[in-house]
Amino acid sequence: MNIALIAHDERKKEIIQFATAYTGILKNHQLFATGTTGKKISDATGLPIHRFQSGPLGGDQQIGAKIAEDEMDMVIFFRDPLTAQPHEPDISALLRLCDVHQIPLATNLAGAEILIRALDRGDFEWRNVIKDKKKDQE
Repeated sequence: MNIALIAHDERKKEIIQFATAYTGILKNHQLFATGTTGKKISDATGLPIHRFQSGPLGGDQQIGAKIAEDEMDMVIFFRDPLTAQPHEPDISALLRLCDVHQIPLATNLAGAEILIRALDRGDFEWRNVIKDKKKDQE
C-alpha cells in the first residue's frame, strides 16, 4: 500500500513517535511524505520515504495528484487545527480529494492508530480489488 505521512509543525513530534511505534507495520509499505516530515521520520526510524516538497511549497498538492491518479492508498495527516496555515486551500483540496476518491484519511493520532491496526489486519485489501478492476477496464 502507498501511504502518505504529513504533519503540521506543531504535530511533527507526534507523527515521528507514531511512525517509530509502528515501524514494524510501516516497513511493509511504500511511504510518501511532505519534505521536512519525511526527513524527520526517516532519520528517526530508518524507513525509506519518498519525499515531496514541504506542504507550503506544493507537497500537499503533489500528494493530492497521487490521490487523483489512484496512486495513494491511505493518508495520515496530523493537522494542527489551532494554528492558521498559509496554505490552507491546499490542505482543504487534499482532504476533499481523499473524500472524492475514497482514500482512508486520519487527521489525528486516534484515527491513525485505528487505520494502522486495520492495515496490519489486512482490512484494506479492497483497495487492491479496486485497482485490479481499473486495470481490467483499461
